[in-house]
Amino acid sequence: MHRCLHPAPHRFFALVASLVLAVASVHAQGDEPLRAFPYTPGLDVSAMDTKASPCEDFYQYSCGGWMRNNPIPADQSSWSVYGKLYQDNQRFLWGILDQLAQRSIGTQTGTSTSNSNGNNATQQQLGDYFAACMDESRVEQFGAAPLQSWLQQVDAVASRAELAPLLARAHLATGSAGLFFGFGSDQDFSNSSSVIAFAGGGGLSLPDRDYYLKNDARSVALRKQYVAHVARTFVLLGASGAVAAQQAATVLRVETALARATLSQVDRRDPYKLFHKMTRAQLQALTPAFDWDAYLTASGLGDVKVINVTEPAFFKALGQQLRSLALGDTKVYLRWHLARALSPLLSTPFVNAHFDFFSKTLLGVPQLAPRWKRCVGLADAQLGEALGQEFVARAFGPELKAKTLQMTEQIEQAMLDDLQQLDWMSAPTKARAIEKLKTIINKIGYPDRWREYSGVQVARDDFFGNVSRATQFESRRQLDKIGKPLDRGEWGMTPPTVNAYYSAQMNDINFPAGVLQPPLYDPKMDDAPNYGNTGGTIGHELTHAFDDEGRQFDAQGNLKNWWTPKDNQRFNARAQCVVKQYAQYTVVDNIKINSRLTLGEDIADLGGLVLAWTAWKVHTAAVAPETRDGLTPEQRFFVGFAQWACENNRPEDMRVKAVTDPHSPGRYRVNGVVANMPEFARAFACKPGSAMVSAKPCRVW
Repeated sequence: MHRCLHPAPHRFFALVASLVLAVASVHAQGDEPLRAFPYTPGLDVSAMDTKASPCEDFYQYSCGGWMRNNPIPADQSSWSVYGKLYQDNQRFLWGILDQLAQRSIGTQTGTSTSNSNGNNATQQQLGDYFAACMDESRVEQFGAAPLQSWLQQVDAVASRAELAPLLARAHLATGSAGLFFGFGSDQDFSNSSSVIAFAGGGGLSLPDRDYYLKNDARSVALRKQYVAHVARTFVLLGASGAVAAQQAATVLRVETALARATLSQVDRRDPYKLFHKMTRAQLQALTPAFDWDAYLTASGLGDVKVINVTEPAFFKALGQQLRSLALGDTKVYLRWHLARALSPLLSTPFVNAHFDFFSKTLLGVPQLAPRWKRCVGLADAQLGEALGQEFVARAFGPELKAKTLQMTEQIEQAMLDDLQQLDWMSAPTKARAIEKLKTIINKIGYPDRWREYSGVQVARDDFFGNVSRATQFESRRQLDKIGKPLDRGEWGMTPPTVNAYYSAQMNDINFPAGVLQPPLYDPKMDDAPNYGNTGGTIGHELTHAFDDEGRQFDAQGNLKNWWTPKDNQRFNARAQCVVKQYAQYTVVDNIKINSRLTLGEDIADLGGLVLAWTAWKVHTAAVAPETRDGLTPEQRFFVGFAQWACENNRPEDMRVKAVTDPHSPGRYRVNGVVANMPEFARAFACKPGSAMVSAKPCRVW
């Protein structure tokens, strides 16, 4: 249950660089494309551990069997119910793409509505894209050659004045914020109907600023491993060992300077700290050594006058770096970041080097994912709505969409009833909250209007070129939004995605078709676990509109304080209860949850399940739900809720998530919620003093 408040303007290449992680998959051995989905029930009794006490550890009670029977696959950093469904979706997409690729053999991508092989133009494009990606022998033949043109452009830079247009070209072609900073478009925080330019911090390779700044033994050791990896990459590019070591040290020095000026993860959750509209002249004054006019002109944005600079302190530090760095050091830094971003698209030595550090060392993943998973991920990332049409046509019918919409409307009604009865919120603030709730748009399954990809040239024999052209197409599409009317129908996730999100500026909740499949939503199952699982997800995303971040935006999606001072104080007091509760939980080793980072998700988890419970009770008021599998309807509701969160994690993965992930670990997303719900204690007859019964329950919504 993920929330994307402001999707990164260039989010694609971060995905390309992480494709070797293959966020959810199974062992390569025995894998075959799926033509139909396997069925997993929405409440799986075999996943439970009934020897555990639900009143002492409800997560263990609900998920103990699942954790025992689902070890982490060798190519994964973690494994979960969500991940397993994502795997099924991936294999189903593999089946679609493989079929389209086989049908497209011997033809060229065209612009007609159909081809003699039975593919229409879009299907032909998908088939050729996937076939080119899967042609590993051809990728091996090219080696590092696709990267060379970029390295030659870097080598050809003769003065600092030539840096800006080079970065503009590189940002367009790679979509990478690793090249000093990121640049794109987004909604104006103060006028959500207006799309403006955004300049954001970037330039780091490690997961977070703290990886550069902490001096504990683990952090120091990891930095040494990182420097060794950078040097290994430079050797692959042709440098001697001694020169590569010097270049790697330069990269670390530059990135550390940028890290010192980068906002923390917690600070980035405050939208006011990311909102600094500036003129071009003001941005130029922050970074006098960088020619913004040249950058914007080369980006096709010569007329842009206003830019939101998300982190002014970062750009000031960037300006100092650009002024003080020798040109040769700047070029070393650029060579590294281009190589890092593009390595997953090159031959085996580069793919393996990238995997060895960013997956094996950082996340503890033993084995590289098979190529089909990486190719499916790329197709979904770059041609996602074209592929999404194929997915929806096979896996998401109108009846399922109607049922999900009905559940969403019921949960919204539950929140409306709750808001009207709140005793801690004054009438003026309550009126604005109700206005915001009634304005939320529900997006279920897939967009009303599909994105068009005819501008992406796809060749069956040019994998690297396909990725580059598709990246440039998306970069251009994002930049072309600047100054244009906002498209409120646009989605930030593709239809096969196993996830959901709330957008504060769009003021909409989004549930892709991929997340509305068993076991997360099971049409064959009774209402209790479905409301606990999918209902909890819907309530979760809805509650994000009123969490510590979302509540700062009004009904139109503008950053605006619509709270009275007293109501603001009351909200913060309730939120502080959640902060205090989750700060006591241990993630891994002696690392506690950073509960100010996870606050929004923790509030949404709790509020979402409260709303789902209320909606379920109203929905079943006229019927008498049956006891099944030895569980009462109320118990089935809570077990259904808990089982979405069943997971296993490698300790390395948990250490990274403790710093970067705004979600608490699954165990606490379950136990932390039910401990605050008297309905749970009654359902399982838990007595006061039990671990799952809080003496002072938290309740925000």
